[in-house]
Amino acid sequence: MFELPKVKRFRKWETLFIIHPDFVEQRQDVINKIKEIVESKEGGVLKIDEWGLRKLAYPIEKKTHGFYVLMEFFGLAELPKELENFFRIDERVIRFIIVKLEDRVNPEDLKEVANG
Repeated sequence: MFELPKVKRFRKWETLFIIHPDFVEQRQDVINKIKEIVESKEGGVLKIDEWGLRKLAYPIEKKTHGFYVLMEFFGLAELPKELENFFRIDERVIRFIIVKLEDRVNPEDLKEVANG
């Protein structure tokens, strides 16, 4: 019986996460770990926007400030689950959200935009 080859479907997301104010100096380690996870799922980071230390809307763990980072990336469908696992386990991240921007994207087009 003839089977169609499985087509990999890439999606585009963004995540906003807040790094605990006591771990701001380790933010690059956190960002690098996220890049590793994204690349392990055949994805890539398109944009990283560090918003800096900002006041939280409400205290979290008795802290009133956090370091905000917005990251745009693409990858396979299971990627957000992997990132959620990391965010939940890593004590340096106090809040996060992952939002799907596009359901079907061509990685080659995204790489050209990111490099261009």
